[in-house]
Amino acid sequence: MLADLMITNARVLTQDPHRPTAHTLVIHGGRILAVDPDLEIPARAVLDAGGLTVVPGFNDVHSHSVWFGLGLMETALGAVRSLEEVYAAVGLAAADLEPDQWVIASGFSPLLLGGAQPDRDRLDEASGGRPVWIKHSSGHACTLNGAALALVSRSADLDAAVDGGVVVRDPAGLPTGLLEENAMRLVQDLMLPYPLETIERALELATSHYLTEGITSVTDAGIAGGWIGHSPREFAAYQSARDKGLLKVRMQPMLVLDALRQLPGHADDPDGLGLDTGIRSGLGDEWLRLGPVKIFSDGSLLGSTAYMSEDYVGCTHNHGYLQMDAAQLRSSALAAYRAGWPIAMHAIGDAAVDHAISIITEAQETYGANCFPNRIEHGGVVRPEQLDRIADAGIVLVPQPHFITEFGDGMAELLGPERTAWSYPAASVLNRGAVLPGSSDRPVSNGRPLDVMQSFVERLTPSGTVYGPGERLTAGQALAAYTTGSAAATGTDAEKGRLSPGMLADLVFLDQDPTAVAPGRISATMVLGTMVGGELRYRHPDFHPTHSAKETP
Repeated sequence: MLADLMITNARVLTQDPHRPTAHTLVIHGGRILAVDPDLEIPARAVLDAGGLTVVPGFNDVHSHSVWFGLGLMETALGAVRSLEEVYAAVGLAAADLEPDQWVIASGFSPLLLGGAQPDRDRLDEASGGRPVWIKHSSGHACTLNGAALALVSRSADLDAAVDGGVVVRDPAGLPTGLLEENAMRLVQDLMLPYPLETIERALELATSHYLTEGITSVTDAGIAGGWIGHSPREFAAYQSARDKGLLKVRMQPMLVLDALRQLPGHADDPDGLGLDTGIRSGLGDEWLRLGPVKIFSDGSLLGSTAYMSEDYVGCTHNHGYLQMDAAQLRSSALAAYRAGWPIAMHAIGDAAVDHAISIITEAQETYGANCFPNRIEHGGVVRPEQLDRIADAGIVLVPQPHFITEFGDGMAELLGPERTAWSYPAASVLNRGAVLPGSSDRPVSNGRPLDVMQSFVERLTPSGTVYGPGERLTAGQALAAYTTGSAAATGTDAEKGRLSPGMLADLVFLDQDPTAVAPGRISATMVLGTMVGGELRYRHPDFHPTHSAKETP
């Protein structure tokens, strides 16, 4: 047999405990055929890696690709460090728009500005009276100017109570423009859905960027519903993007709970929430597959809306809140699980984590296992006894350590020392024998895997303070999180996460071994090439391997 490709002269970190390192990979049909074969296997092409490090493709199990891709098309506020810079960016964007067009900006983080929020009237001035919609990086709040509030008020009552959200008001009782949690739907109802072609373009931009960072698989944590969706038909955009060749990496989108509905059926069928025709999690192939159902239980630590068992420091009588009634949360989650949808529950505060553990364990004990592991997304504060319950139940906790690098000082100030030690755990998860994946929550935070790995290892805040030193990982553990850990978390460990025979040929060429450098140098590792299914889909300008082709006999 003539294999498709042989990669030689590489330092391969296989993540396979039976053969941790290798020098040669043989690829055929998009999969690994052999690793350091004892017998010569002829190949159509040979790639001499020149001693570069090769690792399995990185797998981010909690990202938001459409949101990220749209952000690449909107006014970027992620780098602003003052409100004056916000107003300047809005003014610059408005200068190119018609008088009635919206200024849409993304990536704003009040936490990086000491909690400061843009002034509604100053935004009016900056935009020349055009409506302004600023999406916060947390994804749990947005800011409107006066012109936008006026447009929203034509179709919605700004004075009405919002279940699971707040229209923030000034001392005089007037809306400031800040909308928290479910209150964001007031503007989304006006602006959404996005055209499917726009969503496809966002996916193309996002997934093309992923390749430059060595990412070959992504789980998008919430589409097609709730305040995080962009269209009720959003999954169709993923399918079209895949058909058109715009989807550059493997995707596992999660539908939001709101996208499911009660389905009729035979009296003997289990009652549950699902999609028409009974479609459920697991449908698809290695390129595009429906993931678990995403369920929001609480809010954001960055916005002080995550549901805690005790008040935030300095915020008397504020310990966050659930986004829906606790009984409704349980009932809806169990109904989806009965219909074949594993649970991925957003729970940041420890009180929300209590609800998530209770609901997931009840689902597992009552209805058995589903097609993918059940998950708790984020775990901003997880008490030690909660970690024990999570590990015992086989639940996957999905933390984002780069939050510490970007927002750690502000989070620590809100939590206090004891809860900071329990925040976004990592080592404690592994010490209990549980699965630890790699994830970013991009675009809430930087999603470059090598940067996130350094955060796993260092856990340094912007001020240089160590945030929960007992939760630091080794570099090897951090790499495992983004490969084997992520594969296990997504139920795909039989086909990805390791470079061993039969596995998908998804791999990354690096200029150095990130497990063999000083912790502060992990993020300096360069991605020189990214291969998906045996095809080199990204090549850095400095990547110059010796590549030779052989004629087919």
